[in-house]
Amino acid sequence: MAFLLWILAVILVIAGIFQLFKGQLLWGIVLIIVGLLVGPGGVSLFT
Repeated sequence: MAFLLWILAVILVIAGIFQLFKGQLLWGIVLIIVGLLVGPGGVSLFT
C-alpha cells in the first residue's frame, strides 16, 4: 500500500509541476500539496 501511495504522490506532484508550466498556478500548487500529503513521507490520507 505504501508503494501505491508513493506512486500516486509522484504522479500528483508531476501533474502539479506541469500545471504550473501551463500557467495554472493555483491548480498546480493544489496538486503538489495533495501529492505531498498523500505520500508515505507526508500525512497519509488513508491511515
